[in-house]
Amino acid sequence: MDILSSQWFLQLSTIIIFVLSLLLAAMLTVKYAKTKSKSHLFWSLGLWCFTIGALLEIIFAFGIYSDALMAAYLFIVAILVEFLALGSLYLLKNRKFVRYYSIFFAASAVFTLYSVAMPGIKNMLLNYVVEGPPPLIVTLASSIATFPAAIILIVVAAMGYRKRHSNKLLSIITGVVVVSVAGTLYIASFPSFLYYSEFIGIVLLWLGFI
Repeated sequence: MDILSSQWFLQLSTIIIFVLSLLLAAMLTVKYAKTKSKSHLFWSLGLWCFTIGALLEIIFAFGIYSDALMAAYLFIVAILVEFLALGSLYLLKNRKFVRYYSIFFAASAVFTLYSVAMPGIKNMLLNYVVEGPPPLIVTLASSIATFPAAIILIVVAAMGYRKRHSNKLLSIITGVVVVSVAGTLYIASFPSFLYYSEFIGIVLLWLGFI
């Protein structure tokens, strides 16, 4: 039996992930306030979205469910990846890339919001775990939003490490990629990997930023 089928384990693990992500999001927000770095700004926004998603997972782990909460969850796990990708793009210091991706981000976010607002989202919890598949239009919108963002994150991460060879930077960019992957895994109905990836990603980010 998968340990994630245990409600108490889900409740404990989601609470831990929530606390870690909350503290890290707050820390990145403070860093942005000090440095005014756009990368820290959008990474912090992505982490705040991640924190809200983790809070919703806690609610689900306690057996509380509504279609509105699930719609909010599906939207948040999609746009958090885009926030992280936009933050990473700022590392390239190329305004054209940032401008074009910002337009794409806005358009895909609107489409994703529209998709989750459509009727048809039913109870997607199995043993208190978010498990797909969501409605086809939500899957399409989320894929359009998250997969290009994930590619951007991987490419920028590889370029950044090639230039700097910093272990902390490697931990940060790996954590960002893992957290982003966690945000897309519900599409493919891999709930176990979703929760494991969230925890591993947050730990990697902590190791990089502390």
